[in-house]
Amino acid sequence: MKNLASVQTLWELFLAGGVLMWPIVAMSLVVLTFGIERLIALRRGRFVPRRLAAGLLQPAATPFDPRKAYRLCQEHPSVAATVVSAMLERLGRPLPEIEHAADVTKDREASTLYANVRPISLAVTVTPLLGLLGTVQGMILAFYTTANLEAGANRAAELAQGIYVALITTFAGLCVAIPAAIIAHFLEGRILAGFRRVDAIVAGILPQMERYENKGRVTPAQLATVPPTATKP
Repeated sequence: MKNLASVQTLWELFLAGGVLMWPIVAMSLVVLTFGIERLIALRRGRFVPRRLAAGLLQPAATPFDPRKAYRLCQEHPSVAATVVSAMLERLGRPLPEIEHAADVTKDREASTLYANVRPISLAVTVTPLLGLLGTVQGMILAFYTTANLEAGANRAAELAQGIYVALITTFAGLCVAIPAAIIAHFLEGRILAGFRRVDAIVAGILPQMERYENKGRVTPAQLATVPPTATKP
């Protein structure tokens, strides 16, 4: 019975917070939904699968095979695979052009990965403002009610009750915003860590592409089917 009474009290507090409690609850659901989705999507293999890394980062004595690298990228879809594929499709072009292709592809992939983190960041900003708006609204009503009390009424008690109810939305807003800020920071850190691993892959294979520079561009069809004879040193 005690737990049931506590639940009823929380529900009554929620209702007392007013209509702005509903948008705050909606934002909490946004944080929960996108937080779980990003935790699943930003797994380690989403950036650099182990087999892809092992296949691309061969010992220096092992000759670089563009066809094998391209095939590995097709077999292990990931951020690293997309970036390396973009580099291989410009194989034979000047090295700065290949680096530019890698940078552009990384920016595009980063924008995609950050897309579903933005609603969580939005909740960090908007939810406290919703709570503050509810509190200001409640304070206005509390002071209005107190100012219009009949003579002899306990104005201090009435005002305290009004302020107490008005602060509920601020408390609710902060209860959503603080975890949302932690989740957003964690997810952004995971994305940055993932791109550091991608950068390590790019740095590892870029020197091996240098010997193909200015040997003639190789098309994706050539990489996927026949040996790149046009690019042999």
